[in-house]
Amino acid sequence: QQCQPALWKMTENCFMHHRTKVLTIDTMNPNVKKVEYAVRGPIVQRAVQIEKELKAGAKKPFSEVIRANIGDAHAMGQRPITFFRQVLALCSYPELLEGNEFPEDAKERARRILQACGGGSIGAYSASQGIECVRQDVARYIQERDGGIPCNPDNIYLSTGASDAIVTILKLLVCGEGRNRTGVMIPIPQYPLYSAALADLGAVQIEYYLDEENCWSLDVSELRRALVAAQQHCSPRALCIINPGNPTGQVQSRQCIEDVIRFAAEEHLFLMADEVYQDNVYAEGCEFHSFKKVLFEMGPEYSDTVELVSFHSTSKCYMGECGFRGGYMEVINMDPDVKVQLTKLVSVRLCPPVPGQALLDVVVNPPRPGEPSFNTYIKERTSTLQVLAEKAWLTEEVFNTVPGITCNPVQGAMYSFPRISLPERAIQQAKEKGQAPDMFYCMKLLEETGICLVPGSGFGQREGTYHFRMTILPPTDKLKIVLEKVKQFHQSFTQQYS
Repeated sequence: QQCQPALWKMTENCFMHHRTKVLTIDTMNPNVKKVEYAVRGPIVQRAVQIEKELKAGAKKPFSEVIRANIGDAHAMGQRPITFFRQVLALCSYPELLEGNEFPEDAKERARRILQACGGGSIGAYSASQGIECVRQDVARYIQERDGGIPCNPDNIYLSTGASDAIVTILKLLVCGEGRNRTGVMIPIPQYPLYSAALADLGAVQIEYYLDEENCWSLDVSELRRALVAAQQHCSPRALCIINPGNPTGQVQSRQCIEDVIRFAAEEHLFLMADEVYQDNVYAEGCEFHSFKKVLFEMGPEYSDTVELVSFHSTSKCYMGECGFRGGYMEVINMDPDVKVQLTKLVSVRLCPPVPGQALLDVVVNPPRPGEPSFNTYIKERTSTLQVLAEKAWLTEEVFNTVPGITCNPVQGAMYSFPRISLPERAIQQAKEKGQAPDMFYCMKLLEETGICLVPGSGFGQREGTYHFRMTILPPTDKLKIVLEKVKQFHQSFTQQYS
């Protein structure tokens, strides 16, 4: 009997030793394993390692890693808009309202936001759909943007950036099994949020290709080709459009948007318009047209029937406030019963970050003419967009001087997506390493120059073509260095593998 506890202990140890984990790579959700997000993928992980090596004193052919892989404006040195930060400071620390350091229009905005918050604090939860006065301001902004077309605040849902709203809508859309499984049409190249979310949800990705030879334009005949092919194995239900384009930087013409809306109506597709770069339009002759505005101008045949959700964010444009995670979506012609379910779904996450909602409010309700902050605001906004336009032009110009690199005009957004010619020997070596050829290229570029770009294979591209995505966000002097280094690298890479 005295030996029994020891026996129990031995049995317990043996049991603990042989016990397998509940969650393993084999027992986890298989859809999660299919998720890929190139913008923060292996190349970025290696960039982080290199930064640590440099800090530890490692000798490299460069002194810093330049991250041109992601549209993170402030990380690249873009300055915040003064008025936005003043209002956020006042909201975060209301005692500042008592002093004279801040202009009266900033104080007025802050007071209005705080009065709408529980306990007068942005640390309180808000309504799940978002603070009501912020949704009212968003609706007013959309109505002004679209030339007076009415916007109902009840159709506005505030979100944690646009990404959160996009995933929420995709969740609502996905159903069925086998040939009845939901298919979602996405552009190729695409922003990998879409492919990642569809993989996670177990939906079918239907790829339609943008026309690189025509400035990455969208052709309805290509939409129809992709749809017909997909109907053999899934149930196409939604069409996603990114305008201005990411990673491709194209700005859609009004005629193109009309054609897309007609196609969606004919094929009974739910339209998702990702419009987060709507202020980032640089090319002469290009103009941003919102899908909602065009839809309503096409008349009730379309505006009363086509189901549309459009998305916007505080992360891009001239704001670049990625970290605050502010955004919204507007739902048009959504089935009222589905809208009830949408409201329920967003309530599970309680609410979007309230500081992000406060920031969104001042983005859609900026200083007006005659207010004390107006002149500074307009100067900062105009300057930011002007500098981006100059960098868009510079990027295209420099890349097109390099043999083996061709770059379409960066009409809008924040990225160039040049096509690169790779020697056959480099392609073979990449395959031997189990890498996509443009991943092999970008990894070598990172190791030799410290420049971090994202390979085109992370966004999708036509078979046999290779690209990379590079932001135009670095300061102009640094961007010139990056462009020169990429130019020199491409020439030496081509020589090495020819």
